[in-house]
Amino acid sequence: MVAFGDSLTAGYGLNPDDSFTTLLQRKLDENGYRYRVVNAGVSGDTSAGGLRRIDWSLEGNVKFLILELGGNDGLRGLPVAEMKKNLAQTIERAQSRGVIVILAGMEAPPNMGAEYTREFRQAFRDLAKQYKTPFIPFFLEGVGGRAEYNQPDGIHPNAEGEKVMTENVWRALEPLLAK
Repeated sequence: MVAFGDSLTAGYGLNPDDSFTTLLQRKLDENGYRYRVVNAGVSGDTSAGGLRRIDWSLEGNVKFLILELGGNDGLRGLPVAEMKKNLAQTIERAQSRGVIVILAGMEAPPNMGAEYTREFRQAFRDLAKQYKTPFIPFFLEGVGGRAEYNQPDGIHPNAEGEKVMTENVWRALEPLLAK
């Protein structure tokens, strides 16, 4: 199982034991599921960067890909169409190997304007529908914008926020697992 994303996946600013990938591994183990979670998060990564590294990230016996990219595209105001194209190609490469992709949606920062925000949000919904992927509409649901769940930068979750993110992923992942 590959968690593939940016700093939110990498566990930026956290003790590795507090990252959602470690928490997800514990949850899998506690529930008797025999999967190993590989943290393939790279801080600062964009959808284009992810596309460049997807093939080697899928080497081995990968069954699931938790795809969490796009946040840095939004922070940089990169074109939504480019992000969508990069994510589509990433999904296609994973699915061509028989990997089940769980797409984690993201929200654009509001300072990018209403139209950009709407297009950004819709891109994830369109991709999930087009590729029939399990979908987490907002990876940071319950965490984003809540100071008590974020580090001082207001962007990256703290240890408590990571617990909420793990539950967001678990809700999408658990129905797909076979013991």
